[in-house]
Amino acid sequence: MVSPVGQIAGMSSKILVVGRTGQVAHELRRAAWPAGFVVEFLERPQIDLARLDEARDVVLSMRPSLVVNAAAYTAVDAAEADRDTAFAVNRDGPAVLADTCREIGAALIHYSTDYVFDGAQPGAYVEDDPVCPLSVYGASKAEGDSAIGARLDRHVILRTSWVYSPVGHNFVKTMLRLGAERDRLGIVDDQRGSPTAAADIAAATIAICAALAGGREDGFGTFHFCGGGTTSWHGFARAIFAGAAERGLQTPRAVEPIASEAYPTPAPRPRNSRLDCGKIARVYGIIAPPWQESLSGCLNEIVAALPEPAVAEGAL
Repeated sequence: MVSPVGQIAGMSSKILVVGRTGQVAHELRRAAWPAGFVVEFLERPQIDLARLDEARDVVLSMRPSLVVNAAAYTAVDAAEADRDTAFAVNRDGPAVLADTCREIGAALIHYSTDYVFDGAQPGAYVEDDPVCPLSVYGASKAEGDSAIGARLDRHVILRTSWVYSPVGHNFVKTMLRLGAERDRLGIVDDQRGSPTAAADIAAATIAICAALAGGREDGFGTFHFCGGGTTSWHGFARAIFAGAAERGLQTPRAVEPIASEAYPTPAPRPRNSRLDCGKIARVYGIIAPPWQESLSGCLNEIVAALPEPAVAEGAL
């Protein structure tokens, strides 16, 4: 039975989320959705964006009113040597989702990245700034965004940056691991951006889904969404270790700032990943919390999930 919320403007509230175990998909899966929403999560092998005909058939068979694409090829450095897979998943798969959504009258929410920009601009990027990716990953995401825009008017592309969560592979978890293993760390200090909690992305996504299900038709297009405020990777690392130390975790004695050239990677990174998030605030009223606040919540969850320290027999 479809709830009144989903019946507004003829839209049902059946939502298909492509992806299940990634950072944002994980947060979407455990989040509180509005009453009446029926949300189904599919991952490989149920749906594989690299198998285009099969992906189309799955969406056609389910006929959702809204598709959230939380699946992507995100191995930035590996993509340099695996171009075909990166473009298959990040460009061709989203193109098929857009075509299929147009065919069944569904809307599409898709996640993109700061890596579509080259980072040469001095200020924060707005949605209409020209893209100029430096890497295969960035190029595959930029072409995926373009493919969606060319095929489907009823789309929302959320560009974000520096995503982290208590699960999966991300900078926060890597720093905690390295901080427990090493006494000194050198962290890049000449790249700036906004750390963004996957939980905040999920909350923004659900708010957008609710607006679209409620019949809103002026909220389509590309939007920037990331944590409030900016920092460098070095600044982010120092905040992680400060929070870790407060929670009793082992941290390195020294965290030194280094230049990007001192930490070469197969895929070049933009020096400036700052995104202007004014548009999503104006259109949807969505404003992310300060990144430090969301980081604190993430650290609390990571620490809460740690095993209890063993107590020697006979100890008090």
